[in-house]
Amino acid sequence: MASIYMRAAQPADLDRIMAIITEAQALLKADGSTQWQDGYPDREIMGADIDQHHCFVLMVDGQIAGTATLITGAEPNYAVIEDGHWADETHPYATIHRFALSADFRGMHLSQIFFSNLLSHAYNDGVRHFRIDTHEVNLRMQHIIKSFGYDYRGIIYVDDTPTGKRVAFELALP
Repeated sequence: MASIYMRAAQPADLDRIMAIITEAQALLKADGSTQWQDGYPDREIMGADIDQHHCFVLMVDGQIAGTATLITGAEPNYAVIEDGHWADETHPYATIHRFALSADFRGMHLSQIFFSNLLSHAYNDGVRHFRIDTHEVNLRMQHIIKSFGYDYRGIIYVDDTPTGKRVAFELALP
C-alpha cells in the first residue's frame, strides 16, 4: 500500500501544482466543459492560495498527486443562489475549490481519500458545514461530491457570463 497523506502546500510545490492544473484543464476540455478553459486557475491564484495557507496537496509515496483549496468563510459567489436555497445560512462553512488530481494517479480512487482528508481537516478546526460548486458538465466532480453526502442546492454564478454557471451543493456534518 502506498504512503498517502495530505499536507499544506508550500511555495516550492507551485510548479507541480500548476502541472496538475494544466492536466485537469485538458481533461475538462475533453469532457466538453467550459470550466477552467479561460486560464483559470492561474499561477497567481494558486500562489495566493499557498501564501494564505488555503492550498493543500495530496502526497502519494513522496510525490504530489493532487491539489485542492480549502477556504473557511463566506464565499462571495454563494451570496446569490438561483433555483434553490442554502439549507443553513447561519453557521460558518468551508468551501473546497480548485480540486485536481494528476493524470499519473488516476484510477487509484484518490479523490475519495483527498476529499476525506479535506473534510477531516476542516472538521478538526470546528467546521461542520461545507459548500462546493462545479460545472454542470463536470460529472466526475459531481459524482465525488454526491458520494460524500452533499445535497444539491441550486445554481450559482462565478462570473456574469453563461459559462460562469455552476451547480452548488451543501453538506452538514454532526
